[in-house]
Amino acid sequence: MSVQAMPQKEPQFSKVRAAIWPIQGSEMKKFLPMGMMMFFVLFIYTIVRDIKDVQVVGASGAEAINFLKFWGVTPSSILFVILYAKLSNILSKENLFYVCILPFIIFFGLFALLIYPNKELLHPTAESVKALQQSVPSLRFIFALWGSWSYSIFYVMAELWGSVVVSLLFWQFANEITRTGEAKRFYPLFPLLGNIALILSGQTVTYFSSIGGNYAPEVDVWGISLNYMMGTVVVAGLSIVAIYWWMNRYVLTDPFYYDEAETSKKPKKDKPKLSIVESFKYLISSPYLGLVAVLVLGYGMSINLVEVTWKSQLKLQYPVLNDYGAFMGNFSTFTGIATIILILLCKGIVRRFGWFTGAVLTPIILLITGALFFTFVIFRDSLDWLTIAMGTTPVFMAVMIGATQNILSKGTKYSLFDPTKEMSYIPLDQELKVKGKAAVDVIGGRLGKSGGAIVQQFLLVAVSTTATQITIAPYTCSIMILVILAWIFAAGALSKLYNKKVAEKERELKAA
Repeated sequence: MSVQAMPQKEPQFSKVRAAIWPIQGSEMKKFLPMGMMMFFVLFIYTIVRDIKDVQVVGASGAEAINFLKFWGVTPSSILFVILYAKLSNILSKENLFYVCILPFIIFFGLFALLIYPNKELLHPTAESVKALQQSVPSLRFIFALWGSWSYSIFYVMAELWGSVVVSLLFWQFANEITRTGEAKRFYPLFPLLGNIALILSGQTVTYFSSIGGNYAPEVDVWGISLNYMMGTVVVAGLSIVAIYWWMNRYVLTDPFYYDEAETSKKPKKDKPKLSIVESFKYLISSPYLGLVAVLVLGYGMSINLVEVTWKSQLKLQYPVLNDYGAFMGNFSTFTGIATIILILLCKGIVRRFGWFTGAVLTPIILLITGALFFTFVIFRDSLDWLTIAMGTTPVFMAVMIGATQNILSKGTKYSLFDPTKEMSYIPLDQELKVKGKAAVDVIGGRLGKSGGAIVQQFLLVAVSTTATQITIAPYTCSIMILVILAWIFAAGALSKLYNKKVAEKERELKAA
């Protein structure tokens, strides 16, 4: 007679392990490569993001960023979405990934090897740029960007990397192969692994930006630093391609990890193939995607309104490119550390308190920290007693407060905003997942930052020909508050639709 085994009580330590690391051993073959992809994607993003700011702010001023975002980044984003929508109907998913990512890797490598070393030949003279700025003061920032046009192109490519590779290619790949149950455990940990990259890449930028003492004064130290940093970028980029190729060959072919039937066998009404015009009409008619777009626009616009003002102070504090780069590297490192801490503290919020709580915390934190930063910038003349008591200068104090604000806002973005935003795509049909995500993330993200740039462009030109980020700060702060309040309202409306769609999808799965 066989004796039925009595169910054993789960050890307490396993519950602790599940709370800290809820990935099962059998899932590591799928989760770990995806985590490494996130690692390398953010490693590259941090390096090129820091470099783009160093070059453009150093050569053209922080105010020029507003013009570059609108006249350079936004048109490039729109062109990419049109091209991507067309290619998605022609190429396989795997080939589409390669076609989108390889041009970035090639450009970053060529910039360090060919473009930057020949900048004196490629850029117009400083005298010609200054003459144009004096003749048409209202376009002074546009002429400044033209004077260092290769830096402007680098800036655009770095911005597109954040939208195309981070927001679109990686997360679309993750949404495609990750089941809803897995996403609740996987997604909060992707940024955890990815932000280790921020720490390492930040120290990479700091290290290579701090090598000036090893060379003679007449040597272009920034050019040497750039070669080292772009070399690491190319290696990391090729690693992403290799991991993606390996997953398609050895992970996604196993039904245990990925069942293509779950995504390919859709009802005919889903219309998996639409023309470009039909696709955009489909997206515009979706209130759900409209609310997701408001969230993306809200983050992009509000963070831009704060960042440009902060970077104007940063240039005053660190006028030398290598010093600026070293600061940005340390800034990225602290951002990574803060984000990891926030992920560990916040990763259970969505499971315990729901999607809305996780989604609304980012705008609330941005509202509080942004208001504090602008308060100091606007009223710093009345706060001399504070800077004197701390033995520092108003500029350095503004830099530190702005850095703290940026670290907290970016930390909550990676730990709460990104996971909740990506979760909102999962219950959608295949058409909205692919082309809807492309339109929202690439166009929406860029229009968000460009929206903030347009506002600041108008203020810089309308206030006076000598207006700066400091003189328009009161107006910028007021607009930031209005944008964040709209963001919070949209999160509440989207939460109701999201919960409804999740419930509908669960009923469909049970019925099947």
